Amino acid sequence: MNTTLGTALQIILIIVSTALVASIILQAKGSGLGNLFGGGDSTFGLTKTRRGLEKTLFQITIMLSAAFLITSLLLLMVQS
Repeated sequence: MNTTLGTALQIILIIVSTALVASIILQAKGSGLGNLFGGGDSTFGLTKTRRGLEKTLFQITIMLSAAFLITSLLLLMVQS
């Protein structure tokens, strides 16, 4: 077990998880508190097209969640 690699992965995981939480909160901020918990506007099942900054933030959130998953799996493999 390499403790230097494990420590580096833990630091990366903390940074990625903080950024992921921030990006999720920023997405929910624009849609109101009702949408944060599953309620909100009555769009009757219609989806809204993401454009501009909203689309970029959505893509960043997806990349951060993938980075979180990969970093977590790497950390698990290093610690084993």
